[in-house]
Amino acid sequence: MLNQLQDFITQWQLEIMMISIFVGAFILSRLLRWLINRSFINGNSKIKADITRVKFFKNSVSFVIWLIALGGIISLIPQLRALAVTLFAGAGILIAIIGFAAQEAFSNIISGIFIVIFRPFRVGDMIKVGNLDYGIVEDVTLRHTVILDFRNKRLIIPNSIISSDTIINDSIEDDIICKFIEMKISYDSDVDLAIKIMQEESEKHPFSFDNRTPKEKADGEPVIEVRLLDFEDSAVALRAYVWAKDPQEVFRMHSDINKALKKRFDAEGIEIPFPHRTVVFKNRSERFEA
Repeated sequence: MLNQLQDFITQWQLEIMMISIFVGAFILSRLLRWLINRSFINGNSKIKADITRVKFFKNSVSFVIWLIALGGIISLIPQLRALAVTLFAGAGILIAIIGFAAQEAFSNIISGIFIVIFRPFRVGDMIKVGNLDYGIVEDVTLRHTVILDFRNKRLIIPNSIISSDTIINDSIEDDIICKFIEMKISYDSDVDLAIKIMQEESEKHPFSFDNRTPKEKADGEPVIEVRLLDFEDSAVALRAYVWAKDPQEVFRMHSDINKALKKRFDAEGIEIPFPHRTVVFKNRSERFEA
């Protein structure tokens, strides 16, 4: 009976210590993250700190705290402690096993460190990774990068993958961006009138930005440059170069200008062609056009 009571007390103390370690790790992690945030906010008023490095540092601190807490819990449980001692006794084999099993995890950690050091993108940048859609970088952790796309979905991409893929960053160094507005008109339409309409509709959009140099303004260069790109099978291809200050405004600007151009082209008699096909029947003399 006495032995059972002692075992109960020992088990109860063990559970209390494990809970204490867990709660202590949670509180310490949250406290350090709060202190880092406060230091960033206070320091950012004096020097422009990089929020990407701040977020990565917070995630690293949390990882280390929970790793230490896990080690403390393992040391409290006799069975786990014995297993750990046994495993570390064969350290060479253990290192080989862990290295093989965790090589992808280590690759993500190293890639995350390289992202923070070389900064191909930062938190808040609008980027495109490989064939994925554009999105805003929300967080960079030890394992992955979180990107919020324009469907309000979060893309969780491992750091090793994002480091080895092509990244298009619309926000790095300069936010000003040029958007191609491309239209096709029929050969019977007035090219000069179509160019004038594209310039007018693009220039009056509120997101359109005059990116001309002082020399170009003095020389009378147009705010919106429109070029004739190509003579296609059934259309003349035109392209307007429209500038915007913020890459996040470009999609809406593009959609608005396309809508305005369709209305103006219809009103001014500028035809937007569609393909025609002629079907020839070998055993008949008639032809069918679609």
